[in-house]
Amino acid sequence: MALTRISSGETTPAKAAPEVHTTAKAASPCIVVIFGISGDLSGRLLFPSLYNLGHAGLLPQQFAVIGFANDIPDQEHLRVHIREALQSVRTSLETATVDWLISRLRYIKGDFNDSTGFQQLVSMLAQVEQEYQTEGRILFYLATAPQFFLEIARRLSEAGLLDEREGKWRRLIIEKPFGVDLNSARELNRGLTALAAESQIYRIDHYLGKETVQNILVFRFGNGIFEPIWNRRYIDHVQITVAETLGVEARGHYYDRTGALRDMVPNHLVQLLTFTAMEPPTSFSAHALHNEQMKVLEVVPPVQMAQCDARVVRAQYEAGTLHGRPVPGYRQEPFVSPDSQTETYAALKLAVDNWRWAGVPFYLRTGKRLAVRRSTITIQFRNVPLSLFRSSSTTLPEANRLVINVQPEERIDIEFAAKVPGPEITPSEVAMRFSYGEYFGAEPKTGYETLLYDAMIGDASLFKRGDIIEGGWAIVDPIIEGWAQGACPLHSYAAGSEGPREAEDLLRRDGREWRPLV
Repeated sequence: MALTRISSGETTPAKAAPEVHTTAKAASPCIVVIFGISGDLSGRLLFPSLYNLGHAGLLPQQFAVIGFANDIPDQEHLRVHIREALQSVRTSLETATVDWLISRLRYIKGDFNDSTGFQQLVSMLAQVEQEYQTEGRILFYLATAPQFFLEIARRLSEAGLLDEREGKWRRLIIEKPFGVDLNSARELNRGLTALAAESQIYRIDHYLGKETVQNILVFRFGNGIFEPIWNRRYIDHVQITVAETLGVEARGHYYDRTGALRDMVPNHLVQLLTFTAMEPPTSFSAHALHNEQMKVLEVVPPVQMAQCDARVVRAQYEAGTLHGRPVPGYRQEPFVSPDSQTETYAALKLAVDNWRWAGVPFYLRTGKRLAVRRSTITIQFRNVPLSLFRSSSTTLPEANRLVINVQPEERIDIEFAAKVPGPEITPSEVAMRFSYGEYFGAEPKTGYETLLYDAMIGDASLFKRGDIIEGGWAIVDPIIEGWAQGACPLHSYAAGSEGPREAEDLLRRDGREWRPLV
Protein backbone atom coordinates (compact mmCIF):
# COMPACT_ATOMS: atom_id res chain seq x y z
CA MET A 1 0.00 0.00 0.00
CA ALA A 2 1.50 3.35 -1.02
CA LEU A 3 0.86 6.52 0.95
CA THR A 4 0.71 9.97 -0.55
CA ARG A 5 1.50 13.20 1.22
CA ILE A 6 -0.97 16.04 0.82
CA SER A 7 0.77 19.38 0.66
CA SER A 8 -0.71 22.70 -0.51
CA GLY A 9 -3.51 20.85 -2.22
CA GLU A 10 -1.16 18.76 -4.38
CA THR A 11 -0.45 15.05 -4.25
CA THR A 12 2.80 13.29 -4.93
CA PRO A 13 2.78 9.51 -5.41
CA ALA A 14 5.07 7.71 -3.01
CA LYS A 15 6.14 5.37 -5.79
CA ALA A 16 4.90 3.97 -9.05
CA ALA A 17 2.05 1.51 -8.77
CA PRO A 18 3.04 -2.12 -9.23
CA GLU A 19 1.61 -4.23 -11.98
CA VAL A 20 -1.35 -6.05 -10.47
CA HIS A 21 -1.69 -9.76 -11.15
CA THR A 22 -4.83 -11.71 -10.38
CA THR A 23 -5.26 -15.43 -9.97
CA ALA A 24 -9.02 -15.22 -10.51
CA LYS A 25 -10.33 -17.58 -13.14
CA ALA A 26 -13.55 -17.56 -15.11
CA ALA A 27 -16.53 -18.75 -13.11
CA SER A 28 -17.93 -22.22 -13.71
CA PRO A 29 -20.59 -22.72 -16.41
CA CYS A 30 -23.97 -21.36 -15.34
CA ILE A 31 -27.22 -19.63 -16.26
CA VAL A 32 -28.27 -16.41 -14.53
CA VAL A 33 -32.03 -15.93 -14.29
CA ILE A 34 -33.00 -12.33 -13.47
CA PHE A 35 -36.52 -11.80 -12.18
CA GLY A 36 -37.52 -8.17 -12.77
CA ILE A 37 -35.04 -7.75 -15.62
CA SER A 38 -36.87 -4.68 -16.94
CA GLY A 39 -36.20 -2.71 -13.75
CA ASP A 40 -33.66 0.01 -13.02
CA LEU A 41 -31.37 -2.34 -11.08
CA SER A 42 -30.77 -4.58 -14.10
CA GLY A 43 -30.06 -1.80 -16.57
CA ARG A 44 -28.05 0.44 -14.28
CA LEU A 45 -26.04 -2.10 -12.29
CA LEU A 46 -26.46 -5.80 -13.10
CA PHE A 47 -25.77 -5.75 -16.83
CA PRO A 48 -22.93 -3.22 -16.57
CA SER A 49 -21.43 -5.58 -13.97
CA LEU A 50 -21.88 -8.60 -16.23
CA TYR A 51 -20.27 -6.60 -19.05
CA ASN A 52 -17.29 -5.76 -16.79
CA LEU A 53 -16.92 -9.40 -15.79
CA GLY A 54 -17.11 -10.51 -19.43
CA HIS A 55 -14.60 -7.87 -20.49
CA ALA A 56 -12.23 -9.09 -17.75
CA GLY A 57 -12.57 -12.71 -18.88
CA LEU A 58 -14.31 -13.79 -15.67
CA LEU A 59 -17.50 -15.11 -17.28
CA PRO A 60 -17.43 -18.66 -18.64
CA GLN A 61 -18.00 -19.42 -22.29
CA GLN A 62 -20.82 -21.75 -21.18
CA PHE A 63 -22.97 -18.87 -19.96
CA ALA A 64 -26.42 -17.38 -20.59
CA VAL A 65 -28.94 -14.98 -19.05
CA ILE A 66 -32.70 -15.47 -18.91
CA GLY A 67 -34.84 -12.47 -18.10
CA PHE A 68 -38.28 -12.72 -16.48
CA ALA A 69 -40.69 -9.77 -16.44
CA ASN A 70 -44.14 -8.80 -17.65
CA ASP A 71 -43.69 -5.33 -19.14
CA ILE A 72 -41.37 -5.95 -22.12
CA PRO A 73 -43.11 -7.37 -25.23
CA ASP A 74 -40.56 -9.91 -26.38
CA GLN A 75 -36.93 -10.99 -26.50
CA GLU A 76 -35.83 -8.56 -29.22
CA HIS A 77 -37.27 -5.59 -27.33
CA LEU A 78 -35.41 -6.76 -24.21
CA ARG A 79 -32.13 -6.98 -26.10
CA VAL A 80 -32.56 -3.46 -27.43
CA HIS A 81 -33.48 -2.24 -23.93
CA ILE A 82 -30.36 -3.79 -22.36
CA ARG A 83 -28.05 -2.54 -25.11
CA GLU A 84 -29.37 1.00 -24.64
CA ALA A 85 -29.01 0.69 -20.87
CA LEU A 86 -25.35 -0.31 -21.23
CA GLN A 87 -24.68 2.59 -23.57
CA SER A 88 -26.26 5.03 -21.14
CA VAL A 89 -24.03 4.09 -18.20
CA ARG A 90 -20.73 3.39 -19.99
CA THR A 91 -18.85 6.00 -22.02
CA SER A 92 -16.83 3.36 -23.86
CA LEU A 93 -17.86 -0.18 -24.64
CA GLU A 94 -16.11 -3.05 -26.36
CA THR A 95 -18.57 -4.03 -29.09
CA ALA A 96 -17.52 -7.68 -29.12
CA THR A 97 -18.24 -8.09 -25.39
CA VAL A 98 -21.61 -6.36 -25.68
CA ASP A 99 -22.61 -8.49 -28.66
CA TRP A 100 -21.47 -11.66 -26.87
CA LEU A 101 -23.55 -10.81 -23.79
CA ILE A 102 -26.65 -9.72 -25.70
CA SER A 103 -26.57 -12.85 -27.90
CA ARG A 104 -26.85 -15.00 -24.78
CA LEU A 105 -29.89 -13.16 -23.44
CA ARG A 106 -33.27 -14.93 -23.45
CA TYR A 107 -36.64 -13.72 -22.20
CA ILE A 108 -39.87 -14.96 -20.63
CA LYS A 109 -42.84 -12.64 -20.37
CA GLY A 110 -44.77 -13.72 -17.32
CA ASP A 111 -46.16 -12.80 -13.91
CA PHE A 112 -44.39 -13.75 -10.69
CA ASN A 113 -47.64 -15.11 -9.21
CA ASP A 114 -48.64 -17.18 -12.26
CA SER A 115 -47.37 -20.75 -12.70
CA THR A 116 -47.50 -20.44 -16.53
CA GLY A 117 -44.33 -18.37 -16.67
CA PHE A 118 -42.48 -20.80 -14.41
CA GLN A 119 -43.49 -23.72 -16.61
CA GLN A 120 -42.00 -21.80 -19.54
CA LEU A 121 -38.89 -21.19 -17.45
CA VAL A 122 -38.40 -24.94 -16.85
CA SER A 123 -38.59 -25.55 -20.60
CA MET A 124 -36.29 -22.66 -21.51
CA LEU A 125 -33.69 -23.67 -18.89
CA ALA A 126 -33.53 -27.14 -20.42
CA GLN A 127 -33.04 -25.65 -23.91
CA VAL A 128 -30.39 -23.15 -22.83
CA GLU A 129 -28.55 -25.78 -20.77
CA GLN A 130 -28.33 -28.02 -23.79
CA GLU A 131 -27.24 -25.16 -26.06
CA TYR A 132 -24.52 -23.79 -23.78
CA GLN A 133 -23.66 -26.88 -21.70
CA THR A 134 -24.15 -25.07 -18.39
CA GLU A 135 -24.21 -28.34 -16.41
CA GLY A 136 -27.40 -27.59 -14.48
CA ARG A 137 -25.92 -24.65 -12.51
CA ILE A 138 -28.39 -21.80 -12.08
CA LEU A 139 -28.22 -18.47 -10.26
CA PHE A 140 -31.63 -16.91 -9.60
CA TYR A 141 -31.44 -13.14 -9.02
CA LEU A 142 -34.57 -11.65 -7.43
CA ALA A 143 -34.31 -8.02 -8.62
CA THR A 144 -37.94 -7.41 -7.68
CA ALA A 145 -40.04 -5.68 -5.07
CA PRO A 146 -39.69 -7.49 -1.71
CA GLN A 147 -43.30 -8.70 -1.65
CA PHE A 148 -42.40 -11.11 -4.47
CA PHE A 149 -39.38 -12.76 -2.78
CA LEU A 150 -41.22 -15.61 -1.10
CA GLU A 151 -43.68 -16.08 -3.96
CA ILE A 152 -40.89 -16.50 -6.52
CA ALA A 153 -38.93 -18.82 -4.24
CA ARG A 154 -42.06 -20.91 -3.62
CA ARG A 155 -42.80 -21.31 -7.33
CA LEU A 156 -39.17 -22.17 -8.08
CA SER A 157 -39.34 -24.83 -5.39
CA GLU A 158 -42.63 -26.24 -6.70
CA ALA A 159 -41.08 -26.50 -10.16
CA GLY A 160 -38.11 -28.41 -8.72
CA LEU A 161 -35.73 -25.65 -9.73
CA LEU A 162 -34.13 -25.33 -6.27
CA ASP A 163 -33.16 -29.00 -6.05
CA GLU A 164 -29.42 -29.60 -5.90
CA ARG A 165 -28.05 -32.97 -6.94
CA GLU A 166 -25.17 -34.48 -8.90
CA GLY A 167 -23.12 -31.28 -8.82
CA LYS A 168 -25.97 -29.09 -10.03
CA TRP A 169 -26.06 -26.04 -7.79
CA ARG A 170 -29.00 -23.66 -7.47
CA ARG A 171 -28.57 -20.29 -5.71
CA LEU A 172 -30.91 -17.43 -4.82
CA ILE A 173 -29.70 -13.82 -4.65
CA ILE A 174 -32.07 -11.67 -2.58
CA GLU A 175 -31.93 -7.86 -2.77
CA LYS A 176 -32.75 -5.53 0.11
CA PRO A 177 -34.99 -4.49 1.80
CA PHE A 178 -34.92 -7.71 3.75
CA GLY A 179 -37.94 -7.13 5.94
CA VAL A 180 -39.23 -3.91 7.47
CA ASP A 181 -38.57 -4.85 11.09
CA LEU A 182 -37.25 -7.76 13.14
CA ASN A 183 -40.44 -9.83 12.96
CA SER A 184 -40.82 -9.52 9.18
CA ALA A 185 -37.12 -10.36 8.69
CA ARG A 186 -37.55 -13.49 10.80
CA GLU A 187 -40.64 -14.50 8.84
CA LEU A 188 -38.83 -14.02 5.54
CA ASN A 189 -35.85 -16.04 6.79
CA ARG A 190 -38.11 -18.84 7.97
CA GLY A 191 -40.01 -18.84 4.67
CA LEU A 192 -36.88 -18.96 2.52
CA THR A 193 -35.08 -21.61 4.57
CA ALA A 194 -38.18 -23.80 4.37
CA LEU A 195 -37.75 -23.78 0.57
CA ALA A 196 -33.96 -23.76 0.20
CA ALA A 197 -30.91 -24.46 2.34
CA GLU A 198 -29.22 -21.49 4.02
CA SER A 199 -26.15 -22.23 1.87
CA GLN A 200 -28.25 -21.55 -1.26
CA ILE A 201 -29.45 -18.10 -0.11
CA TYR A 202 -27.25 -15.08 -0.92
CA ARG A 203 -28.59 -11.89 0.72
CA ILE A 204 -26.86 -9.07 -1.09
CA ASP A 205 -25.62 -5.72 0.21
CA HIS A 206 -23.88 -3.89 -2.62
CA TYR A 207 -21.74 -1.93 -0.12
CA LEU A 208 -19.82 -5.14 0.52
CA GLY A 209 -18.83 -5.17 -3.15
CA LYS A 210 -16.88 -1.94 -2.73
CA GLU A 211 -13.13 -2.46 -2.84
CA THR A 212 -12.60 -0.15 0.14
CA VAL A 213 -15.04 -2.08 2.32
CA GLN A 214 -13.28 -5.36 1.52
CA ASN A 215 -9.96 -3.62 2.13
CA ILE A 216 -10.95 -2.98 5.76
CA LEU A 217 -10.15 -6.64 6.42
CA VAL A 218 -6.77 -6.50 4.68
CA PHE A 219 -5.95 -3.10 6.19
CA ARG A 220 -6.71 -4.28 9.73
CA PHE A 221 -5.49 -7.85 9.69
CA GLY A 222 -2.71 -7.66 7.10
CA ASN A 223 -0.73 -4.78 8.64
CA GLY A 224 1.09 -5.21 11.92
CA ILE A 225 1.14 -1.46 12.61
CA PHE A 226 -2.65 -1.05 12.81
CA GLU A 227 -4.18 -4.05 14.54
CA PRO A 228 -2.30 -3.49 17.86
CA ILE A 229 -3.83 -0.01 18.20
CA TRP A 230 -7.34 -0.99 17.00
CA ASN A 231 -8.91 -0.90 20.48
CA ARG A 232 -10.23 1.21 23.36
CA ARG A 233 -6.75 2.06 24.61
CA TYR A 234 -5.89 4.09 21.51
CA ILE A 235 -9.21 4.88 19.79
CA ASP A 236 -11.43 7.63 21.17
CA HIS A 237 -14.49 7.03 18.98
CA VAL A 238 -15.67 5.85 15.56
CA GLN A 239 -17.89 7.72 13.07
CA ILE A 240 -19.73 5.97 10.23
CA THR A 241 -21.35 8.28 7.68
CA VAL A 242 -23.45 7.57 4.60
CA ALA A 243 -24.46 10.92 3.11
CA GLU A 244 -26.49 11.36 -0.07
CA THR A 245 -27.24 14.44 -2.15
CA LEU A 246 -30.27 12.83 -3.81
CA GLY A 247 -33.76 13.31 -2.50
CA VAL A 248 -36.42 10.65 -2.83
CA GLU A 249 -36.82 11.35 -6.56
CA ALA A 250 -39.73 9.18 -7.80
CA ARG A 251 -39.52 6.75 -4.87
CA GLY A 252 -41.88 8.68 -2.61
CA HIS A 253 -44.41 5.84 -2.36
CA TYR A 254 -41.74 3.48 -1.03
CA TYR A 255 -39.64 5.92 0.97
CA ASP A 256 -42.52 7.56 2.84
CA ARG A 257 -43.33 4.14 4.33
CA THR A 258 -39.68 3.38 5.08
CA GLY A 259 -37.50 6.34 6.09
CA ALA A 260 -33.76 6.71 6.56
CA LEU A 261 -33.43 4.46 9.61
CA ARG A 262 -35.03 1.38 8.05
CA ASP A 263 -33.57 2.05 4.60
CA MET A 264 -29.92 2.38 5.58
CA VAL A 265 -29.01 1.50 9.17
CA PRO A 266 -29.77 -2.23 9.66
CA ASN A 267 -28.02 -3.08 6.39
CA HIS A 268 -25.36 -0.67 5.05
CA LEU A 269 -24.27 1.06 8.25
CA VAL A 270 -24.45 -2.05 10.42
CA GLN A 271 -22.30 -3.95 7.92
CA LEU A 272 -19.67 -1.21 8.06
CA LEU A 273 -19.83 -1.31 11.86
CA THR A 274 -19.27 -5.07 12.02
CA PHE A 275 -16.29 -4.96 9.64
CA THR A 276 -14.77 -2.17 11.72
CA ALA A 277 -15.36 -3.74 15.13
CA MET A 278 -15.02 -7.50 14.51
CA GLU A 279 -12.28 -9.68 15.94
CA PRO A 280 -9.77 -11.37 13.60
CA PRO A 281 -11.49 -14.33 11.91
CA THR A 282 -9.77 -17.70 11.71
CA SER A 283 -9.94 -17.41 7.91
CA PHE A 284 -11.66 -15.38 5.20
CA SER A 285 -14.25 -18.11 4.68
CA ALA A 286 -17.91 -17.10 4.77
CA HIS A 287 -18.53 -19.11 7.96
CA ALA A 288 -15.61 -17.54 9.85
CA LEU A 289 -16.40 -13.97 8.74
CA HIS A 290 -20.10 -14.26 9.50
CA ASN A 291 -19.40 -15.69 12.95
CA GLU A 292 -17.21 -12.73 13.90
CA GLN A 293 -19.72 -10.23 12.51
CA MET A 294 -22.48 -11.85 14.52
CA LYS A 295 -20.39 -11.65 17.70
CA VAL A 296 -20.28 -7.87 17.26
CA LEU A 297 -24.05 -7.57 16.83
CA GLU A 298 -24.64 -9.68 19.94
CA VAL A 299 -22.84 -7.11 22.13
CA VAL A 300 -24.43 -3.93 20.72
CA PRO A 301 -26.97 -2.91 23.37
CA PRO A 302 -30.23 -1.69 21.79
CA VAL A 303 -31.29 1.91 22.34
CA GLN A 304 -34.21 1.86 24.78
CA MET A 305 -37.15 4.25 24.51
CA ALA A 306 -35.99 6.28 27.51
CA GLN A 307 -32.64 6.84 25.77
CA CYS A 308 -34.03 8.00 22.43
CA ASP A 309 -33.69 11.74 23.04
CA ALA A 310 -30.10 11.39 24.28
CA ARG A 311 -28.81 8.87 21.74
CA VAL A 312 -30.89 9.27 18.57
CA VAL A 313 -31.68 12.16 16.21
CA ARG A 314 -34.31 12.01 13.49
CA ALA A 315 -34.91 14.81 11.00
CA GLN A 316 -36.49 15.67 7.66
CA TYR A 317 -35.09 17.95 4.98
CA GLU A 318 -36.77 21.23 4.10
CA ALA A 319 -36.35 23.35 0.97
CA GLY A 320 -32.82 24.56 0.41
CA THR A 321 -30.03 25.02 -2.13
CA LEU A 322 -27.87 22.21 -3.46
CA HIS A 323 -25.00 22.78 -5.91
CA GLY A 324 -26.28 26.30 -6.56
CA ARG A 325 -29.87 25.38 -7.42
CA PRO A 326 -33.00 25.45 -5.25
CA VAL A 327 -34.48 22.08 -4.27
CA PRO A 328 -37.86 21.39 -2.65
CA GLY A 329 -38.43 20.08 0.84
CA TYR A 330 -39.29 16.44 1.45
CA ARG A 331 -43.01 17.12 1.88
CA GLN A 332 -43.09 18.81 -1.53
CA GLU A 333 -41.60 15.75 -3.28
CA PRO A 334 -43.83 13.61 -5.55
CA PHE A 335 -45.84 10.86 -3.83
CA VAL A 336 -44.98 12.15 -0.34
CA SER A 337 -47.69 13.04 2.17
CA PRO A 338 -47.86 16.82 2.81
CA ASP A 339 -47.82 16.17 6.55
CA SER A 340 -45.34 13.28 6.49
CA GLN A 341 -43.49 12.45 9.69
CA THR A 342 -40.98 10.22 7.88
CA GLU A 343 -37.34 10.93 8.68
CA THR A 344 -34.84 11.49 5.87
CA TYR A 345 -31.93 11.75 8.33
CA ALA A 346 -30.99 9.56 11.27
CA ALA A 347 -28.05 9.72 13.65
CA LEU A 348 -27.43 7.45 16.61
CA LYS A 349 -24.88 6.66 19.25
CA LEU A 350 -24.14 2.96 19.77
CA ALA A 351 -21.74 0.95 21.90
CA VAL A 352 -19.95 -2.34 21.38
CA ASP A 353 -19.76 -3.88 24.84
CA ASN A 354 -16.77 -6.19 24.67
CA TRP A 355 -13.17 -6.11 25.88
CA ARG A 356 -11.81 -4.40 22.75
CA TRP A 357 -14.37 -1.58 22.49
CA ALA A 358 -15.67 -0.93 26.04
CA GLY A 359 -16.22 2.82 26.44
CA VAL A 360 -15.68 3.67 22.75
CA PRO A 361 -18.82 5.21 21.20
CA PHE A 362 -19.79 4.44 17.62
CA TYR A 363 -21.65 7.34 16.00
CA LEU A 364 -23.70 6.50 12.90
CA ARG A 365 -25.43 8.99 10.60
CA THR A 366 -27.17 8.86 7.25
CA GLY A 367 -29.30 11.33 5.36
CA LYS A 368 -30.66 12.52 2.05
CA ARG A 369 -30.23 15.93 0.39
CA LEU A 370 -27.00 16.59 2.27
CA ALA A 371 -24.18 18.84 1.06
CA VAL A 372 -22.15 16.06 -0.60
CA ARG A 373 -22.42 12.38 -1.47
CA ARG A 374 -19.96 10.60 0.77
CA SER A 375 -19.63 7.35 2.71
CA THR A 376 -16.82 7.18 5.26
CA ILE A 377 -15.58 5.39 8.34
CA THR A 378 -13.58 7.73 10.59
CA ILE A 379 -11.40 6.21 13.30
CA GLN A 380 -10.48 9.02 15.69
CA PHE A 381 -7.57 8.20 17.97
CA ARG A 382 -7.06 9.54 21.47
CA ASN A 383 -5.03 12.70 21.76
CA VAL A 384 -1.54 12.72 23.22
CA PRO A 385 -1.60 12.69 27.04
CA LEU A 386 0.78 15.64 27.45
CA SER A 387 0.89 18.57 25.10
CA LEU A 388 4.31 20.11 24.40
CA PHE A 389 2.68 22.97 22.50
CA ARG A 390 1.01 24.93 25.31
CA SER A 391 3.10 28.01 24.60
CA SER A 392 2.52 27.85 20.86
CA SER A 393 0.59 30.73 19.35
CA THR A 394 -1.36 28.30 17.22
CA THR A 395 -4.01 25.82 18.20
CA LEU A 396 -2.94 22.52 19.73
CA PRO A 397 -2.52 19.53 17.40
CA GLU A 398 -5.73 17.73 16.52
CA ALA A 399 -6.19 14.09 17.31
CA ASN A 400 -4.99 11.66 14.64
CA ARG A 401 -7.63 10.24 12.32
CA LEU A 402 -7.84 7.34 9.94
CA VAL A 403 -10.55 7.90 7.31
CA ILE A 404 -11.75 5.06 5.12
CA ASN A 405 -13.61 6.56 2.16
CA VAL A 406 -16.06 4.06 0.67
CA GLN A 407 -17.62 6.29 -1.98
CA PRO A 408 -17.63 8.15 -4.29
CA GLU A 409 -13.82 7.92 -4.32
CA GLU A 410 -12.37 4.76 -2.82
CA ARG A 411 -9.38 5.79 -0.71
CA ILE A 412 -7.84 5.76 2.78
CA ASP A 413 -6.50 8.90 4.49
CA ILE A 414 -4.29 9.08 7.57
CA GLU A 415 -4.35 12.53 9.21
CA PHE A 416 -1.60 13.51 11.65
CA ALA A 417 0.42 16.49 12.90
CA ALA A 418 3.62 17.73 11.26
CA LYS A 419 5.86 20.76 11.82
CA VAL A 420 5.26 23.80 9.63
CA PRO A 421 8.58 24.90 8.00
CA GLY A 422 10.15 27.82 9.86
CA PRO A 423 12.07 28.75 13.01
CA GLU A 424 9.19 27.96 15.41
CA ILE A 425 7.84 24.53 16.29
CA THR A 426 4.34 24.98 14.98
CA PRO A 427 2.21 21.89 14.31
CA SER A 428 -0.20 21.60 11.41
CA GLU A 429 -2.45 18.78 10.28
CA VAL A 430 -1.32 16.93 7.16
CA ALA A 431 -2.56 13.78 5.48
CA MET A 432 -1.27 10.71 3.70
CA ARG A 433 -3.58 9.26 1.11
CA PHE A 434 -3.99 5.95 -0.67
CA SER A 435 -6.39 6.05 -3.64
CA TYR A 436 -7.40 2.92 -5.53
CA GLY A 437 -7.88 4.79 -8.78
CA GLU A 438 -4.56 6.64 -8.63
CA TYR A 439 -2.42 3.81 -7.34
CA PHE A 440 -3.75 0.73 -9.09
CA GLY A 441 -5.22 2.50 -12.11
CA ALA A 442 -8.47 0.69 -11.37
CA GLU A 443 -11.47 1.62 -13.45
CA PRO A 444 -14.65 2.55 -11.55
CA LYS A 445 -16.99 -0.39 -11.02
CA THR A 446 -20.55 -0.79 -9.81
CA GLY A 447 -19.64 -2.90 -6.77
CA TYR A 448 -21.82 -5.74 -8.07
CA GLU A 449 -19.04 -7.37 -10.11
CA THR A 450 -17.41 -8.97 -7.09
CA LEU A 451 -20.73 -10.08 -5.63
CA LEU A 452 -22.03 -11.64 -8.85
CA TYR A 453 -18.73 -13.42 -9.43
CA ASP A 454 -18.64 -14.67 -5.83
CA ALA A 455 -22.18 -16.01 -6.13
CA MET A 456 -21.18 -17.88 -9.29
CA ILE A 457 -18.20 -19.51 -7.60
CA GLY A 458 -20.09 -20.20 -4.36
CA ASP A 459 -18.25 -17.77 -2.06
CA ALA A 460 -20.78 -16.25 0.36
CA SER A 461 -18.29 -14.32 2.52
CA LEU A 462 -19.48 -10.90 1.25
CA PHE A 463 -23.16 -11.79 1.55
CA LYS A 464 -25.26 -11.70 4.71
CA ARG A 465 -26.32 -14.70 6.72
CA GLY A 466 -29.86 -14.80 8.08
CA ASP A 467 -28.88 -14.20 11.71
CA ILE A 468 -26.83 -11.13 10.71
CA ILE A 469 -29.90 -9.65 9.01
CA GLU A 470 -31.90 -10.22 12.18
CA GLY A 471 -29.07 -8.81 14.32
CA GLY A 472 -29.17 -5.55 12.37
CA TRP A 473 -32.92 -5.25 12.85
CA ALA A 474 -32.58 -6.02 16.56
CA ILE A 475 -30.51 -2.83 16.93
CA VAL A 476 -33.05 -0.51 15.29
CA ASP A 477 -36.34 -2.19 16.29
CA PRO A 478 -36.53 -0.53 19.75
CA ILE A 479 -35.88 2.85 18.10
CA ILE A 480 -38.71 2.28 15.61
CA GLU A 481 -41.03 1.31 18.45
CA GLY A 482 -39.99 4.34 20.47
CA TRP A 483 -40.68 6.69 17.57
CA ALA A 484 -44.09 5.11 17.05
CA GLN A 485 -44.90 5.96 20.68
CA GLY A 486 -43.78 9.58 20.38
CA ALA A 487 -40.19 9.38 21.57
CA CYS A 488 -37.57 11.54 19.84
CA PRO A 489 -39.12 14.55 18.03
CA LEU A 490 -38.79 15.02 14.27
CA HIS A 491 -36.32 17.85 13.61
CA SER A 492 -35.56 19.59 10.32
CA TYR A 493 -32.56 20.63 8.25
CA ALA A 494 -32.10 22.61 5.06
CA ALA A 495 -31.42 20.66 1.87
CA GLY A 496 -27.77 21.14 0.93
CA SER A 497 -26.60 21.42 4.55
CA GLU A 498 -24.63 18.96 6.69
CA GLY A 499 -27.72 17.90 8.59
CA PRO A 500 -29.69 19.08 11.63
CA ARG A 501 -28.17 21.06 14.48
CA GLU A 502 -29.39 18.38 16.90
CA ALA A 503 -27.02 15.86 15.30
CA GLU A 504 -24.12 18.18 16.14
CA ASP A 505 -25.40 18.37 19.72
CA LEU A 506 -25.39 14.55 19.91
CA LEU A 507 -21.58 14.62 19.77
CA ARG A 508 -21.03 17.95 21.51
CA ARG A 509 -22.59 16.54 24.67
CA ASP A 510 -19.69 14.07 24.68
CA GLY A 511 -17.10 16.75 23.90
CA ARG A 512 -16.72 15.57 20.31
CA GLU A 513 -17.75 16.72 16.83
CA TRP A 514 -18.54 15.18 13.47
CA ARG A 515 -15.86 15.19 10.83
CA PRO A 516 -17.12 17.77 8.27
CA LEU A 517 -18.71 16.42 5.12
CA VAL A 518 -17.25 19.18 2.97
